[in-house]
Amino acid sequence: MAEQKNNKNLFLGLTIGLAAVVLIGVGIFIGQNEKWIAALKPLASENTQEQGADNKEIQVADKDNINGNVSAPIIIVEFSDFKCSYCLRFHQTMMQIVEDYPDKVAWVYRHFPLDSIHSQARPAAEASECAAEQDKFWEFSDGLFKNQSKLSSNLYKELALELGLNETQFKDCVSSRKYKDKVNEDQKQGIAMGVTGTPGSFLNDQPLGGAVSYENLKSIIDNLLEK
Repeated sequence: MAEQKNNKNLFLGLTIGLAAVVLIGVGIFIGQNEKWIAALKPLASENTQEQGADNKEIQVADKDNINGNVSAPIIIVEFSDFKCSYCLRFHQTMMQIVEDYPDKVAWVYRHFPLDSIHSQARPAAEASECAAEQDKFWEFSDGLFKNQSKLSSNLYKELALELGLNETQFKDCVSSRKYKDKVNEDQKQGIAMGVTGTPGSFLNDQPLGGAVSYENLKSIIDNLLEK
């Protein structure tokens, strides 16, 4: 009995000792982590500043699809994909924004088709430029987003007819892939700006993020206009 009692005491002592060592180790680890986090914060901030400093200025040209006042104090450039569900959400947000800030915000649409997952994104982008050729880009793009599940050559023809486009001109434009290079150029610039997914947007050359909500974007715009 005495031997069993001694064994129990020994086991209890070892358990308590091991627990103490573990607690001390955890404390040291947490302390070390706090030091590492504190040390990394300036580096993260510095890296963010460097990225901001490296941001290239986005040149807006006459060939761009622009909704709103091109001389507006706030210019939002969006790199987008007509098949992207998040782009649809942001499209609706931007439609409301340009309506609410007609003289303060300009919305520039650039193409960024995600070919690997959206096979119709590039054909849709090229078709939209054929509609833009007849001054119907925004109406055509609205139709594409409203019919995301039906993107196809048939839909593009239907939209062209609904919008009263010259059927022959539109058909020849699409079949010849007249605006293939323009879509490619948009995407290349997006990649150069660091866009990796859609929507990839910039407000006055600064990264805006993905599908920013109307409320958040309105708050950002109001703060900038107050300055």
